[in-house]
Amino acid sequence: MPAVKKVLIAGGGVGGLTAATALRRQGIAVDLVEINRDHSVYGVGIIQPNNTLRALDQIGLADACVANGGAFPGWRIYDADGGFLMEAPNAPEASPRHPPINGITRPLLQHILLGAARDSGADLRLGVAIGALADRGDGVDVDFTDGTAGSYDFVIGCDGLYSDLRRRLFPDAPAPLFSGQAVWRYNFERPAGVEWGSVYYGARTKVGLVPMSATTMYMFLVTHERDNPRMPEARLAELMRDRLAGYTGLVATLRDQIGDPAGVVYKPMEHLLLPGPWHRGRAIVIGDAAHATTPHLAQGAAMAIEDAVLLAELLGRDAPLPALLEEFMRRRFERTRYVVDCSRQIAAWEMEAWAGIDNPEARPGQLLGEATHKLMEAY
Repeated sequence: MPAVKKVLIAGGGVGGLTAATALRRQGIAVDLVEINRDHSVYGVGIIQPNNTLRALDQIGLADACVANGGAFPGWRIYDADGGFLMEAPNAPEASPRHPPINGITRPLLQHILLGAARDSGADLRLGVAIGALADRGDGVDVDFTDGTAGSYDFVIGCDGLYSDLRRRLFPDAPAPLFSGQAVWRYNFERPAGVEWGSVYYGARTKVGLVPMSATTMYMFLVTHERDNPRMPEARLAELMRDRLAGYTGLVATLRDQIGDPAGVVYKPMEHLLLPGPWHRGRAIVIGDAAHATTPHLAQGAAMAIEDAVLLAELLGRDAPLPALLEEFMRRRFERTRYVVDCSRQIAAWEMEAWAGIDNPEARPGQLLGEATHKLMEAY
């Protein structure tokens, strides 16, 4: 018999929908509430390293992601003029029957995760959030913002970087921190010959091209944005083009195609690591609510998916809940801290180089390779 019979999930993004499907596969009843009134998502694309596919395969969703995405073998590195520097292939160490890396559009991934959660029998409710929460020791009573109420054995917060449930459980938790960098993203048709992911290093910026299907890809542009300025939405295309000055070749050609400000997704890079444990009583936060990372390792969604799949597996066991939560923290905390710390270090080294500081200890490419290999290990 599972450790819990009925679970409430707050948040209908990557982590929440994954958790819903994973819990239902364990025979656990699931209610999921999402504060937004629809399941649409902002964003361009998402990178799924091989360990992401391993976790998704445990709940039967990896093949759909690959079939709807753009698999590629690794990264080719260039200078700002398109001069080839090196090739960095990735190996499918975590899930050998899947590609090393898969790119997929964020809306398509949402469609896959949402369809699986619905098909699993989870009860999904939109435009609803937790109003009040009372942990009575052997269960949790919840009042919702739509005037309804429910009782649950356990509550899981998958409500993102600015998590409401984290605030309720841990009022003194650290706030998200701005890294000093921001990322700009834009969709393009995928030119013939773009078979790998590509990264171009400029004097003060970094550009990447990520396949998402046979015909589409997206560009990411990483910049240093001092003091985290607010970007006017009507000027996003113009501002992104300005920051691509200095690149030639393919990047310059693509730069001239950035014309729709509504198509630019701009996001300051923020990070957070909640000290353990991430649970209090019969509630827990996972994913970005517990350990938000900058995208330097392309592991943000991966960590949320791994959290959700492992937590569901543990809650499906016939064992005392405190022992299961202790095991969850033992298997997740150091792994997610490693991702946050490595990403912060790479960001710091990049900004030093852009500022003209010669740091002989900086090795961002080497650390990226080491971390990618380490994260393929079982956990």
